[in-house]
Amino acid sequence: MKKILLILSLLIIPNLAEAHNPGQSYLYFSTYQDRIEGDFQAKAQEWNEALGTNLPKIFTVADLEAILPQIKKYILENVSVSSELGVHAIQFTEVDILTETASLGTFSRIYFRLHNITNIPEKLEVTYNMFFENDSSHRALLLQAYNWKAGILDNESVYSAIFTPGNTTQDLDLSKATTWNGFISMVKMGIWHIWIGIDHIFFLVALALPAVVTRLPKRKSVIEVFTQWKGVEKFKPAFWYLVKIVTFFTIAHTITLSLAALGVISLNARIVESIIALSIALAALHNIIPIFKHKEWLIAFGFGLFHGFGFAGVLAEKGLSGEYMALTLFGFNFGVEAGQLLIILMFFPVLFLMRKTNAYSYSVIFASAALIVLSLIWTYERFFDVNIPIRAIVGL
Repeated sequence: MKKILLILSLLIIPNLAEAHNPGQSYLYFSTYQDRIEGDFQAKAQEWNEALGTNLPKIFTVADLEAILPQIKKYILENVSVSSELGVHAIQFTEVDILTETASLGTFSRIYFRLHNITNIPEKLEVTYNMFFENDSSHRALLLQAYNWKAGILDNESVYSAIFTPGNTTQDLDLSKATTWNGFISMVKMGIWHIWIGIDHIFFLVALALPAVVTRLPKRKSVIEVFTQWKGVEKFKPAFWYLVKIVTFFTIAHTITLSLAALGVISLNARIVESIIALSIALAALHNIIPIFKHKEWLIAFGFGLFHGFGFAGVLAEKGLSGEYMALTLFGFNFGVEAGQLLIILMFFPVLFLMRKTNAYSYSVIFASAALIVLSLIWTYERFFDVNIPIRAIVGL
């Protein structure tokens, strides 16, 4: 058993590389509908040993630009890319830097674009022979940073091949990239985002809490507020009513997500995130003091419009703009809706079983109050761009 675990670790762990490691350089490729771009990443030590320069460990873009002609010449002499379409000349575009830690130092980012890409080839043959002449232990990783049709988005750790002094030519397989793979990756992204988006989940929870009860006539005393509901008799109508609310939320965020992704409307991210937080407070307040009686879908739709702008920020962070946008939006929204329904399926049966108990009434009031307080704190933090140390305040 120990031998099996050791073998598995040797096979699996290397492919989950850290963002950057000492003794390594990196070659990233990004494959789009009509072009292939990429960038070379290396530390000052690699460039100094290869070029005889004196680039400091922590350097600036200006420092990098000072030795850029030497870097470009060295890359062109030691790196080549070809495919069934022929040789793909490397055209440099821009430069940037990436500072990891004080111990690792700064990494250069030399961006490029490949010529002779009349259509996306099935395979790239890449020869990489940099830095090995001065360090036989050096390793260079070949990674796909972006390939929509392969379902690869913003990848920085899973590599496709590794260059060594004795193995300087590697193939990058692009043949498995299909529109279906890209669409499925968008669905998965939508599901994952709704599951990790705690503010979106809290908004749904606030809307779902009263879905298994019917409000009784207005109560007069404070005590009677805790017994203002009557549990519904049937599961199915209550469940489908909640599905209706969630669907209105999806329709709303689909509208604004599409408009934002296509560049038709743009709102300040700070304002959007503040309103998203505030939406939780309003939905929770509605559970205590009815604002839209039997029309919770209005809350879901109205604030769903702002949640859509928040989702647009997610796609923008992943570099999704322009290509395959119709499938991207459809897949992402489909995933969000699926993720929401899965969340409902997990907790709605519990709510239904509790609906006629006193514990349910008290739980709704206290849970809603807690959501109001939490969302108001989030609203304040997001609007004023501050951090309230909640743990320190409550003594945790």
